[in-house]
Amino acid sequence: MLPKLQEAKYQGEYRIRLRFYDGVEGEVDLKKELWGEVFKPLKNKDLICAIFIR
Repeated sequence: MLPKLQEAKYQGEYRIRLRFYDGVEGEVDLKKELWGEVFKPLKNKDLICAIFIR
């Protein structure tokens, strides 16, 4: 079963804090992962900082 995301908050510099309904939480740094044409829009910091789930 896939974990269900409860909350995501942009922390700055392509870092996102994630919390799941099972209590697991942590931070992921996407800076080195955003390569290639498909991720080009996410390099726009105005767009990525709009990421949140409540």
